[in-house]
Amino acid sequence: MTVKPDRYVRPVLCTRRILSDNPQEMHLLWSLVVPITCLTVVCTGEKSVNFSDVDIPTEHMPFYFNNFPDLAEQCANDEDCPYRDIAKEKKCWGYEDICPKSKAYSIPVCSGDYKGWAKSSEEHVQRFNNQADFGYIKERNREMKIMCEPLFKDDSSLECADHLRFCRGRNIMFNFTDLIHRKEPIRYAMDVLKNGQVGGYCKLHKKRLQDQCDHLSALQSWGPELRNFVEMPHRPVENNECDVIIEKPTFILKIDATVNMYHHFCDFFNLYAALHLNGSHPEMFSRDVHILIWESYSYLSNFAPVMETFTKHPVWDLKTFRGETVCFRNVVFPLLPRMIFGLFYNTPVVHGCEKSGLFHAFSKHILHRMKIPQFKRRDDKIRITLLSRQTKYRRILNEDELVTRLEENSNYEVQRVYYSHQMPFSEQLELTHNSDVFIGMHGSGLTHLLFLPDWAAVFELYNCEDENCYMDLARLRGVKYLTWEDSEKVHQEDEGHHPQMGAHAKFTNYRFDVDEFEAIVKKATDHVQAHPAFKEFLSTSLKYGHPATHIEL
Repeated sequence: MTVKPDRYVRPVLCTRRILSDNPQEMHLLWSLVVPITCLTVVCTGEKSVNFSDVDIPTEHMPFYFNNFPDLAEQCANDEDCPYRDIAKEKKCWGYEDICPKSKAYSIPVCSGDYKGWAKSSEEHVQRFNNQADFGYIKERNREMKIMCEPLFKDDSSLECADHLRFCRGRNIMFNFTDLIHRKEPIRYAMDVLKNGQVGGYCKLHKKRLQDQCDHLSALQSWGPELRNFVEMPHRPVENNECDVIIEKPTFILKIDATVNMYHHFCDFFNLYAALHLNGSHPEMFSRDVHILIWESYSYLSNFAPVMETFTKHPVWDLKTFRGETVCFRNVVFPLLPRMIFGLFYNTPVVHGCEKSGLFHAFSKHILHRMKIPQFKRRDDKIRITLLSRQTKYRRILNEDELVTRLEENSNYEVQRVYYSHQMPFSEQLELTHNSDVFIGMHGSGLTHLLFLPDWAAVFELYNCEDENCYMDLARLRGVKYLTWEDSEKVHQEDEGHHPQMGAHAKFTNYRFDVDEFEAIVKKATDHVQAHPAFKEFLSTSLKYGHPATHIEL
C-alpha cells in the first residue's frame, strides 16, 4: 500500500453544512458532525494559520474573513497579521445565508428592459445573479443532498448537487485496474468506470443517485461516473483494499480543450467557482491539493501557468493510476465546462444585465496568483492593443493600414501583438491587463477580455455571425463591448470555405473601412476616458507613479 503524498497528513475534524430533504437524515448527520480533512488545524485552535498563505487579493480578504469569524478575530488581535485593519470589515461574497446587498461583493447592473425576462426590476437582477453570479453558487449549495450516508466519522460519504453537476466525497474508492488493458487514449469518455468500480462504505440512496443521472454527457455532469457508485461492505482504507491512498484533497477535472483559450478557461472558471461551492474550511483556496484530469493524455497547455494557480503539485491523469485501486480521503468533483445552463460556456445572460461579481473575482484571483502587474502611467494616453491573427482564416487584410491610422493619433499608444504558444502566457496577460482598448477578430484570443482592467473596452472587430459569444463574455466580466455594425463597410475575401459546412463567415478573411474603424475605436476610448476608475487610476499614477512601478492587485 502506498500513501501519497510522502508524508501522512493527520486529519483534522471541522464541521460542514450538509443539506438534505430528509429531516431524519439531517438529524443523523448533525449528530455525527461529519468531518472533512483540513490542511490547517486552525479550526480546532491547535495552531495559528499563516494568513499570508491564504494568497488571495487583499481586496478579497474581508469576504474570506466573513466566512471564518474566528480567523477574523485572531487576525484583528494579532499585530503581525497583514490584514489586521480589514479583518472586521463586514462583507460577503453573495452566496452566504445572510448577505445584505450593501455588503455583497457586487450587485449586477440591469439597466435594460426586463419585460419578457422578469416581472419586476428586482426579479431581473435576481435572475442574472442566480444564472451568472455568486447566486449560482448559492443555488447549487441549496441543492446539495446526501447520496451515500455515513453512520460513523470514519465512514465514506458522497453528496451532490442536482444533476450531479458538483459532488464531493470522503474515503471514496476508485478501481482503475481495467485501465491497464485499454489501448485507445481516453478523452471525453463515458465508460472509464464499470459498475462497482467506484464506491464507499456508507448507506447508498441508490434511487436518489440514479434519478440525478439525467445529464449523461461527457462534460455536462458526473453522472457517467457516479452512476457506477456502490455501497461497499467494508471501509476501503481500513480493510486494505487500496493500492494507493491519497491523503490530500483531490479535485477530479473533466476538461474541455487545452489548446483553445476560450474552452480551457471554461475549465479554470468552473474550478474557481467550485472552490467557493466547496468553501467550508479556511483552506478553501489552498494550492496544497491534487488535481487529477479525467483522461489519459498528459496535461500540456500554453495555459498551464493558470493550472498552477490552483495546485502546487504535478497534475495527474488517468495514466498515473492505471492498474491500481485508489482511495481518496477527500475528493471533489467540480462544476463542469459544458453543463446545461452552466457557467461561462452555456451561461444564459439575461437581456440588459451585466457585471457578474463571480467573473470579476475570478479575474482578480488569477491576476493576483500569477503576479500580473498593473503598471502606473507617466501620461494620459489611451493604451490600444490590437491582437493580430497569424492563422489561415479571420485575418485582417488591411491590418497595417488600420494600425497606421491609430498611430497618427497622438492621444493613443498603439501596440500590435501576436499571442501564440511562443509567448509565455504570463507575458500575454501583462500586455492585456495594461490595455485600455483591446481589439481583435472573433476568436479564442478575445477571451483575454477577462483580464482587462475594469475601465477597459473590447472591440470585436467582426463577430463572423457569432453575435453573442464574446459580447456575453464581456457583459459577464463587466467591460464595454463594441463590434462592427455597418455591413457595407466590411469586405470578405470570399464566401468562406468550411471543410464540411460550405460557405461560412468564420472561414475567410476581411478588409475594413478605415474611417469606420477609427470611429468605433473613438467610441471605445471615450468610454475609457469617462470611466471613474480610469480617472482615479490616472490621477494616482500621474501624481505618484513612474513607469517602473505598479499598483497592488
